[in-house]
Amino acid sequence: MQISSLLNGRMDKRLPIAMVVQLAQGQGQPIKGSEVTYTDNISVNGARVVSTHAWQAGEIVQLTSLRDETTIRGKVIYCQKLVDDRYCIGLNFSGRPVTWSTFRSYSRT
Repeated sequence: MQISSLLNGRMDKRLPIAMVVQLAQGQGQPIKGSEVTYTDNISVNGARVVSTHAWQAGEIVQLTSLRDETTIRGKVIYCQKLVDDRYCIGLNFSGRPVTWSTFRSYSRT
């Protein structure tokens, strides 16, 4: 393991892949609504997703690929406000690796 991955908290490589997804709150969470949005980058353990809503660290969300309707639950790790009244949220997929079958079908433009 490289020292740089220990220092920045990342154990896995994130790929700059934009994928259309439905972002919604997980079951048992206060209703905030759902939205169709996209990923900024993804990895086997998490994703960075653009949102129109501010999210709190610790909130549980459901992320569903609109291409193949695969759904994964994750936890919000951070929420960063962008200049255009949107937010980037960092998600962790509960420590279990995810196989994204749609990796090869999308590319960042």
